Amino acid sequence: MLAPKDIPNVISVSRILLVFPTVWALLAERFGVALGLFVIAGLSDGLDGYLAKRYSWQSHLGGILDPLADKFLLISTYVCLGWLGGLPWWLVGLVLLRDLVIVVGAVIYNFRVAAFEASPLLISKLNTLLQIILAVLAVVDRGLQPLPTALMQGLILLVALTTVSSGVSYVVLWGRQARRHWRRSDPN
Repeated sequence: MLAPKDIPNVISVSRILLVFPTVWALLAERFGVALGLFVIAGLSDGLDGYLAKRYSWQSHLGGILDPLADKFLLISTYVCLGWLGGLPWWLVGLVLLRDLVIVVGAVIYNFRVAAFEASPLLISKLNTLLQIILAVLAVVDRGLQPLPTALMQGLILLVALTTVSSGVSYVVLWGRQARRHWRRSDPN
């Protein structure tokens, strides 16, 4: 039976399930539907976070599901927009590479160094915000209302810059933490 404390996790799983209709809407070039689904996903993200914090319903599972839902939606949107010509493939590849570096780095850190505690860096939060803004504006530009080229190009460059900065920041941070950990655990 579902307990009230499980509601944020159910909302996160629902957001993961929204990925499929969002991908369909984008590939079918139903951009208004895709934007509506983005709004639903954004509101549900805010709601599950509010409920988890307000009622102390945070859980380890929720700490995994919430960012996973966001990542699935964002990555699938970027791939679809790359496929449709709404975003350059080099940017899609850069975003995917950054996420791959972070996931592989976290797994290696967890198994080779110490238990991994996920805590996003400020640059990573900025990067995610800019990626979301770019995705929404690329959908608008592609299907609803052409936007100024300078705006889109500037935002693409900002996303690229923060994507690289975020990925490098994690590698540097985890490298330093690993060195400190190994120095403490080395008896010589």
